[in-house]
Amino acid sequence: MAHFKSFLCFCLLASQLIFAQNDSITRLKEVVIADAKLRKFSSSQTILSLNDSILSKNSALLTNLLNYNSVLYFKEYGRGMLSTVAFRGTTASQTAVIWNGININSQMNGSTDFNTISGTDYNSIAVKGGGGSVIYGSGAIGGTVHLNNDLRFERSFSNQLRLDYGSFNTQGIHYNSQFSNTKWSTQIGFSRNYSDNDYDYPGLFDWKGNQRFNENGEYEVIGFNAAIGFEISDKQILKAYSQSSNTDRNISLLSPSESRTKYKNDFSRNLLEYNGVFDQWTMNGKMAYLTEGYQYYPNKSLQQYSFGDSKTWITKADVSFQASPSFLINTILEYNTTQGKGSGFGYHERQIGAASVLVKYEIDSKWQNELGIRKEFTNNYKSPVLFSAGSALRIAPWYQLKVNVSHNFRIPTYNDLYWEEGGNPNLKPESAYQGELANVFTYKNISLTQTAYYNKIKDLLRWVPGNNGIWSPQNTDRVAAYGIEALLAWKQQFGKSIWQINGTYAYTISKNEETQKQLFFVPYHKATAALAYSYKKWSANYQFLFNGFVYTQSDNDPSAIVPSYWVANVGVDYEFFKRNPIKIGAQVLNLWNEKYESLENRMMPGRNFNLYLIFKF
Repeated sequence: MAHFKSFLCFCLLASQLIFAQNDSITRLKEVVIADAKLRKFSSSQTILSLNDSILSKNSALLTNLLNYNSVLYFKEYGRGMLSTVAFRGTTASQTAVIWNGININSQMNGSTDFNTISGTDYNSIAVKGGGGSVIYGSGAIGGTVHLNNDLRFERSFSNQLRLDYGSFNTQGIHYNSQFSNTKWSTQIGFSRNYSDNDYDYPGLFDWKGNQRFNENGEYEVIGFNAAIGFEISDKQILKAYSQSSNTDRNISLLSPSESRTKYKNDFSRNLLEYNGVFDQWTMNGKMAYLTEGYQYYPNKSLQQYSFGDSKTWITKADVSFQASPSFLINTILEYNTTQGKGSGFGYHERQIGAASVLVKYEIDSKWQNELGIRKEFTNNYKSPVLFSAGSALRIAPWYQLKVNVSHNFRIPTYNDLYWEEGGNPNLKPESAYQGELANVFTYKNISLTQTAYYNKIKDLLRWVPGNNGIWSPQNTDRVAAYGIEALLAWKQQFGKSIWQINGTYAYTISKNEETQKQLFFVPYHKATAALAYSYKKWSANYQFLFNGFVYTQSDNDPSAIVPSYWVANVGVDYEFFKRNPIKIGAQVLNLWNEKYESLENRMMPGRNFNLYLIFKF
């Protein structure tokens, strides 16, 4: 309720409009980019951008969107339950999630639960492979996921309301409004996703012969978001972003005799940003306040729970100097302070300072080079000097070569350092050296990107049992993660018909260097594909996902695996009216009724259905 009141006050103040932003290279007259660093200093890395048409073809929760449209591998504790990611053979806490340029990974466990985030809350989502710690700090080892509210400045007023209803009493409501003129721009959104989530387990029966189903699986995710921009002058702009979410879900039972548990968590994010351009200088200042919290009920019928909360303040000063049309230098000073308390780790504070220098040099329009250095300062751990260097060279109109090397890291979390019992305050940050090479081919309406990478990680944090039987985190392992990725996109129009194909593939080796065993819950193979067709007001799409088998134990016991699986979805919709269009659609999910799970004994639903209405006005 407190988050709702804060959001309501923000909306009352923010119901205005926005203008565009100047940057040090180009004047963007229509869109204010929320994360300018992603655009300016990632030319040498592979970025997958998900457009509006892709966002609309997947269910609201972010796990489903990214699972079917990227090389990311997700481990889910059941539909709508806890969902964590593995990117390029790394762990869940080695992928950083970036919200409008701010790292939002949990201070308590270091990762992000993708089933607490609705993909409809953002108007652009991007996935960047490879290291990003020089810009985004801790956790950006395997890659980064970028959630942006890019403010559009033009005279417009638009609204969209989407209503969903599907199997298992699954309900969705998603509303977004955008209002802008030549001085102001505002975005306001609301989303609610709810499900009884009581689906049958395909082919599973109890000892009495009764059909097993997902017991105690109910969930509800409610989110609010707003963004506002004001053009102070032609060269200065002020932006503010706010988002809050509350997730209330039970935890699906492994057996009917288990206690019925519940897990509640919430977050709020608030960011104020100033951007000014003065001749060759660009000044950017950010102030952010982030909160997160959880409550775990071992018996949902009782008001007894464990909890954890954290509050983080972020201050960032960013100054860039355009020394010449081809040479840009950027310095960043950052200070973060976090206060965390919980029933498992007590009360602790952490202060972190950081200084970064970024350089971009364009030899000509076909050859771009980037260099970055970062150093953090804190009493909690010894921080290494981080670096990144990359080059992007267009050799031919149809071929571009990209090369990038970087040193990245992840700091120990509150749980790692302070957990009672077992926390280890003497931990070192995880450290990773990475190199990658990408070949980008484009010809007419088709593009193919092939990336090979190698990532050497040392001081990997693992919770291991001690002599007294208590588990404790230790810097124990060295890991070599390497593989290839491929991204394919094709779009062609024939008269009034439009065809579109998108595909991804990842082959991943991630081995413990001592044992030469694959890390558990890292598949060797993952592939996705989507085929879309539209004709006049009709559109249809088919998508599939393949996940290879994964080991569930570190010794790679062949009897302890989650088998590979293929899952396919199909959908069709029709749009009525032209002035205020209404779209009606239907989807069949898990079309072939595949029996599958991404975590042992956590079954996912068989064939199920979803209907939706989209109103634009």
